[in-house]
Amino acid sequence: MSNLFTTLTDKVKGKELKIVFPEGTDERILTAASRLASDGILTPIVVGNVDEVNAQADKIGVKLDGCDVVDPASFPGMDELVKAFVERRKGKATEEDAKKILLDGNYFGTMLVYTGQAHGLVSGAAHSTADTVRPALQIIKTKEGVRKTSGVFIMVREDEKYVFADCAINISPDSQDLAEIAIESAKTAEMFDIDPRVAMLSFSTKGSAKSPETEKVVEAVSVAKEKAPELTVDGEFQFDAAFVPSVAEKKAPDADIQGNANVFVFPSLEAGNIGYKIAQRLGNFEAVGPILQGLNAPVNDLSRGCNEEDVYKLALITAAQAL
Repeated sequence: MSNLFTTLTDKVKGKELKIVFPEGTDERILTAASRLASDGILTPIVVGNVDEVNAQADKIGVKLDGCDVVDPASFPGMDELVKAFVERRKGKATEEDAKKILLDGNYFGTMLVYTGQAHGLVSGAAHSTADTVRPALQIIKTKEGVRKTSGVFIMVREDEKYVFADCAINISPDSQDLAEIAIESAKTAEMFDIDPRVAMLSFSTKGSAKSPETEKVVEAVSVAKEKAPELTVDGEFQFDAAFVPSVAEKKAPDADIQGNANVFVFPSLEAGNIGYKIAQRLGNFEAVGPILQGLNAPVNDLSRGCNEEDVYKLALITAAQAL
């Protein structure tokens, strides 16, 4: 395991954190939960029919000692969850609605986080991003001052680590969104012991091209600097000007960032998604995430193509966010 995850393990171990896994019969989830419990890192709350979860664990040969297996259909605190859900949804759901909705693992697990019975949630191995994020936005909601959640990847290769945002949620962010993503991504970077230097990316460097797309990024830089004057953030940059000192010297000699950026904010979801996958597949970077940021409590979304190691690592990250 890379130094990044060794550091995270040291941070969360012994803090008695509980992370919910709503997809309790998924082999990857069970294997990762078993490891997390046996390594003494956190207590997994595995959601599902108890008999089915235990049968699947037996079938794949994993022990669930140290895990809490919880079935929404027989959960003793369901009445309290129903009341809390109705109150949180402010007239958008009746008690009858809530009783049905909370049988869904993602909604049930999110309510455990909201009511303080768990510290975070990891889902998405068998569900879409929308299935994971929707309950979080409805129940946990974004932090005060944050308009939208966003999704970042930590890109890791040996001792190198970078933050790429937003690669998961916002299709066409405006200037305000991009500024917010920059500030939240810097906070995420600090959690991974990265001293953030944030580059706002475009197809232009410091006015080399002008269009509504580049002006949007220029405006975002201005907003981010106003909202977080202590943050090192600059742009607009083409990627090479943000990352290669010799290019920065030629293209942006007066910029605050001189080819030494480590947090990269992409101007759109398509750019971010393509960018991280290129780094992953051609550059042999490990892409850890997406990590959702801006929420009142950590909820994170796996890719449906994930493996057990991805689940283990995202749970570690979720636990670290809870601290």
